[in-house]
Amino acid sequence: MNTRSDTRTRIQEVALDMFVEQGYDKTSLREIAEQLGVTKAALYYHFKTKEEIVTSIFQAADEGMLSIVEWTKTHEPTPENRRELVQRYAKGIRDGRAFKMMRLIQENQHSLRELAAGMRGRERMEELMAFLIDKDAPLTQQLKARMSLLVMHFGMFALQDSEYSLEERYQAAFQVGIELLESNEKAAEN
Repeated sequence: MNTRSDTRTRIQEVALDMFVEQGYDKTSLREIAEQLGVTKAALYYHFKTKEEIVTSIFQAADEGMLSIVEWTKTHEPTPENRRELVQRYAKGIRDGRAFKMMRLIQENQHSLRELAAGMRGRERMEELMAFLIDKDAPLTQQLKARMSLLVMHFGMFALQDSEYSLEERYQAAFQVGIELLESNEKAAEN
């Protein structure tokens, strides 16, 4: 990475932490600059507004989801490929950044509602979920298929105040996601 992209990444990380801890509306560019130990003018060189920062965070996440969506377009939705999709998705959110983004979205819905990057994320999730289940499947199977991805976010979010590490929460959520998917496969066979 070059120095400029290193700085942008550092700004994104610090801003994401602050948006999660303090709330998006209650975090100012000045506070982000102070936390980074730079002037507000130096921060402006990379991002002019908080909206630019949060949009860039969503765009980075969207790129990861897009690569998984592209993978689904070159594969048949077989049981093996559906498990592979869940594994690819789980790997993509494993670093904890996805957990922070989930908290950011959950706790700042009113402020972030209109951002276009967030909307693309929702569309990407719909594409991934469509790969996991036939659209004419019974409603309970459709829900289980969707939950096989969502449980990775909600599971870590629901257990955030537990004594378990992020890795332990991730492993538990991943296991439940695979179990939901496999229970769907068994139900479809019957």
